[in-house]
Amino acid sequence: MSPGDSAARSAELDRLEEWTGLDPRGRAARAAEVELAAATAGDDGAEMRARLIQADVAERSGDLKSSTSLMWQVNEWARRNGHRYLIARSHLLLGRTYRNMGDVAALLEHAVAAVEHLDDTVPPRRRLPYVVKYADALTETGSIAAARERYRQAAELARHSTDVRDEVMVLNNHAYAEYLSGEPERAWQLIEQLRAVATARGHRLDPNDLDTVASVQIALGRYAEAEQTILDAITAYPEGHQEADALPEFLLTLAVTRRLQGATAAARDTLAECRSLCEAHGHGEILVRVLREQAELYAADGDYQRAYEEYKRYHVAEKKVLDEQREAQARTRQALFEVNEARQEAERFREQARRDPLTGLRNRRYLDEHLPALIGRARNDGVPLWAAVLDLDHFKQINDLCSHEIGDQVLVMVAALLADTVAGLGEDSAIAARLGGEEFLLVLRGRGHAETLAVLERLRRRIGGHPWRQAVGDLPVTISIGAAPAVAGSTQATLLAQADVQLYAAKRAGRNRVRTAAQPAGAIR
Repeated sequence: MSPGDSAARSAELDRLEEWTGLDPRGRAARAAEVELAAATAGDDGAEMRARLIQADVAERSGDLKSSTSLMWQVNEWARRNGHRYLIARSHLLLGRTYRNMGDVAALLEHAVAAVEHLDDTVPPRRRLPYVVKYADALTETGSIAAARERYRQAAELARHSTDVRDEVMVLNNHAYAEYLSGEPERAWQLIEQLRAVATARGHRLDPNDLDTVASVQIALGRYAEAEQTILDAITAYPEGHQEADALPEFLLTLAVTRRLQGATAAARDTLAECRSLCEAHGHGEILVRVLREQAELYAADGDYQRAYEEYKRYHVAEKKVLDEQREAQARTRQALFEVNEARQEAERFREQARRDPLTGLRNRRYLDEHLPALIGRARNDGVPLWAAVLDLDHFKQINDLCSHEIGDQVLVMVAALLADTVAGLGEDSAIAARLGGEEFLLVLRGRGHAETLAVLERLRRRIGGHPWRQAVGDLPVTISIGAAPAVAGSTQATLLAQADVQLYAAKRAGRNRVRTAAQPAGAIR
């Protein structure tokens, strides 16, 4: 590996870590390609960085289980190997993940760990997201005084950036933190700085920035200014890539500004538009706040009877939303309990019949029942599907020179490593099975050629690098892998036969390697 190659990979990974926008599949695919190149070059740090980028994409796509597993795997590797940057970055992503699960305490814990593990060699701009996330976490846990110091540090870092969005982001987040903490005057000072920076650098504030400005203006009683600000946000809204509920939120804010100025007729019209959007798109929580605002409008018109009645409807609706959430959770728990209770015994026997008794992996019977359907589903959905046959190299030597009991222990451990790989990838996209003897199968769904090859190469290296000495002494434990993609007209038999061809090629080439069929034009994509 030349120094130039290493520097190029590092620069590409820097770019991919910052690329979080409009093409998540492309970002994940490119990260998989970099992971494979890094693995081939023996660049373990770059390999792990690329893997963490793929976990980031998965989490942003809603796949919390497999993404969190991958994040922890990278975190553990980084700790074992003293890779401070990857310790920091994995904690940064874990903090966001747990925050999205509603665990604010975990957000703060991971944000602190992320900042603590950044060393001075990390450039200022790349340190910025870590410090801002730490400040945001402090705000969410009620420590605004400590958050202010971190926002100040973030502002210093942002001044080293040539991208005006970095400075705007820091000022916006800090202003909103002060607003949430009941300090609108402090928030407004930051808004003035934000506007000055944007004007001086020719930057147009996006709708979310404008929403922050309007919220602070309302808190300060500047209702006419807030109305114009939120109108600007609504005008700019189609150009941005906002959350699905952004527009009704903006409309509700607009209705509030108009009511506070005494323009109740205009406020009613705006509120009606907001209500219509909420009802059409199922924004139940915003709809509850619409009822509260409607009550405020009646009171502003002096119609206290109707205001009282609307407040009663608001409280009923609020309680209903909370009750529905609790009931949905309870129904889910109860349904799971009943299903598990009713099927527990039958499922136990069914599972036993479809699992290999030694390793606990799926067996041939399970594959016969499910693999044809998976191939058909991949064909119908246009989603790639790969079958990889894995065979332990020189396994007879282990049985002959050690014992069959030791051989069984090796098979069990290889199966455990396979199962862990499936857990990291997500059970919806991977299946591991024992075909018989020392032969296993891994089915991968939803990954292209580069991503599949990266997964298999990673698994091969993991098995070869496992500490086997206690079990087999100086005998090596390695695995050869052959993989093939499903194509138009593939059946279970033809797909496994093609994978076998690649396995034999790996064996002939010297074993302990991966061979894949080139993805042909007819492959399912």
